[in-house]
Amino acid sequence: MKSEPSCPRCGRVVQPPGLWTSAWQCDAHGPVAPLQPVREPGAASLETLLPQARVPLWIPWPLPTGWVVTGFAEAGDERSGAVAAAVALSGPGPLGGVGECAVVAEDPGVGLGARLAGLDGPDPGEGFDGGAPDDKLRFDGHDIALWNLDLGRGRAVYTGEALAHWLWIIFADADTGMLMGEIHALRDLRGINDGGVSLEPPFGALSPFLVGELAAREETD
Repeated sequence: MKSEPSCPRCGRVVQPPGLWTSAWQCDAHGPVAPLQPVREPGAASLETLLPQARVPLWIPWPLPTGWVVTGFAEAGDERSGAVAAAVALSGPGPLGGVGECAVVAEDPGVGLGARLAGLDGPDPGEGFDGGAPDDKLRFDGHDIALWNLDLGRGRAVYTGEALAHWLWIIFADADTGMLMGEIHALRDLRGINDGGVSLEPPFGALSPFLVGELAAREETD
């Protein structure tokens, strides 16, 4: 059974556009970009998502050793296209076990990155970039500055701005954030067919982190 779109900020099922409004509506957050069901990892999901993406589909490249792509999520509809997109990754944790990560690009106000980070959202909040950046990644010859939000909530979160969109890198759990030391550059999967350096991401099993954090819920507390 196909899941219904939900609010990217809270997971409540949203009401579709109707006679009096062209926007999807959340009972708690008003007009929102509808979060679509999580997509399975694989080339077929990626090829379906690529034409809809109005934001980058970021991936660290090269990936940390042993890491694979483990799912996708997007917010938007057929009119807007995907105005937020998450790429999930999984692999060996730096201290053992399995680590997970989600890389999100989104328009301001959507709230998908903040939700995965554990924030009330929808954005990082004022002052997060008041000091020197904690890290920088390269994309297309330019530096992308990132700040560690230091949330202390079982995950490590870095955020900044790239190509006029929010960029979030969210590690679960917090110890997995040590992998930022192995990540030096990003690629945009929208350029996967543009030639140049080959970009063929490996795929793994569906991400429990992405599925669990983005599960729709019915309650209206």
